[in-house]
Amino acid sequence: MNANCAIDYDYALGQAAPALLRPEDERKWLMQYLPLVKRIVSQLSLQANQVLDREDMEQIGLMGLLDCLRRYGEPDEGFGRYAALRVRGAILDELRRQDWRPRQVRQQTHKIRDAIRQLARQLGRTPSDEEILAATGLAEKDYQAFLQAESCEAIESLDELLQNGHEAFADGAQGVEERVLKERLLAQALSRLDERERLVLTLYYQHDLSLKEIALVLDVSDARVCQLSKQALNKACRYLTERA
Repeated sequence: MNANCAIDYDYALGQAAPALLRPEDERKWLMQYLPLVKRIVSQLSLQANQVLDREDMEQIGLMGLLDCLRRYGEPDEGFGRYAALRVRGAILDELRRQDWRPRQVRQQTHKIRDAIRQLARQLGRTPSDEEILAATGLAEKDYQAFLQAESCEAIESLDELLQNGHEAFADGAQGVEERVLKERLLAQALSRLDERERLVLTLYYQHDLSLKEIALVLDVSDARVCQLSKQALNKACRYLTERA
């Protein structure tokens, strides 16, 4: 699948369903929104590069972008957010299909999660990173990997909720009403978060920063931004699920 961008466009244009836009218009919009695809690939590449390289992820993202154009029609001011969800969802779907977290890794993650819950019950509060490392015997590197995996699971859950909620973006009044409703729900979900949690999701979903880049912006450790992102994502997911 690795190929240069020109070949990628030709491949994508030849594979998707019949277009609502003219081929030359599709190519123009693909070029215009290519930076969006690249930013999303950059976000996801840290946890996915063992399964897919960047060029493969960009190819999948371009296919997702083209599908957006053919579902949505001529892009307007709301297209970017819709496209970001669809492109990210297309890449995550492929990662899930390829089972990017082997069973042994998933089992280890569950064991660590259970150990942290047990420690929290014993302490009667959320344990610190140092207490978790001491109780689990994890190396710092392994603990960072666990936090990253936890954040990725939470991101997948919220992305799926948002992507499913935006399926009604098709033409017509019903699609517009559904879109407005979902955006209001997301705004309400964000309003339930504290300031730092809200900032994490804003930087991730609206400014397309990776978790590592968010850590630099907030001047906190990678571990801390993973914890913040998981807290924020879980709260947002609970809110949206209750109102689905």
